[in-house]
Amino acid sequence: MNRSIAPGISEQDIARGKEKLDGLQRNISSIIHGRDAEIRNIISAMISGGHVLLEDVPGTGKTTLAKAIAKSISDSTFKRIQFTPDLLPTDVLGVNILNPKDHVFEFHKGPVFTNILLADEINRASPRTQAALLEAMAEGQVTIEGEQRDLADFFFVIATQNPVEFRGTYPLPEAQMDRFAMQCSLGYVPPEDEVAILSAQAEGHPVETLEPVVDLQELLDIRKVTQQIRLSDELKRYIVDIVSSTRNAEHVQLAASPRASIALMKTAQSFALFDGSDFVHPQHIQDAAVDTISHRIVLDPQAKFSGISSRGVVEDMLSKIPLPA
Repeated sequence: MNRSIAPGISEQDIARGKEKLDGLQRNISSIIHGRDAEIRNIISAMISGGHVLLEDVPGTGKTTLAKAIAKSISDSTFKRIQFTPDLLPTDVLGVNILNPKDHVFEFHKGPVFTNILLADEINRASPRTQAALLEAMAEGQVTIEGEQRDLADFFFVIATQNPVEFRGTYPLPEAQMDRFAMQCSLGYVPPEDEVAILSAQAEGHPVETLEPVVDLQELLDIRKVTQQIRLSDELKRYIVDIVSSTRNAEHVQLAASPRASIALMKTAQSFALFDGSDFVHPQHIQDAAVDTISHRIVLDPQAKFSGISSRGVVEDMLSKIPLPA
């Protein structure tokens, strides 16, 4: 074994993990055209144990992306919740229903008991219902009528919201935004990729014919490998310097917490495995920083009126913090 390889993992583990992740990315990219970088980010968040918030205008492929991920993983289950103002926590988590024949209560599982969950337009549900899902995301379990029930070992949430329509919505509180490892956007594709989308859907939706390329156990194994990707003390300090700089930045009203540091570390480890590396490079941290930090900070009103964005603030901080020697 190469001495540079971290204890507990081998060169074969790294190579096998990279091969599986590359195959998963290619499979999804065959459906979601022109968005390789965004797909890599979302897969990285998934294998690091995090969840993703997709904020995008309608019709950019958010639902298709979630379905493509689920179809690419054999023996996985996929559920979708269309969030509406009248959705109740029990519609998400499940409920005990009396069986009149046996006179006993039987638990009927809600859609949260799955492997991959699409929470569509999450900002349309009431704060109470939002909190029910976000608690499940954070804890990996739910408590219903005093009884604790564990979710699947592999549980990944893709939540979506529309950034241009606010009528009848309940914006996610800052503390709940912090539950998402990353916030991403797919955006509009270039014209040539849009032409490819039209051609692919001439005789039906291609996601229906997508074949799996990885199974749940392989993804859980990859997650264990990712957790052992080496991260030097200097790079840990670099991560902390990036996150803590939001606490002194101009125009930042609410800064990023240590949870942001953890998410950035885990995502950078996933990026390293994507590159076939057994250790994290500074570039992996820089590549992951904006999507893992920007949604966790809140700017003051003056900054918003001046056209300053949270992503711009993080990008500016990255350019000013010196790289580790």
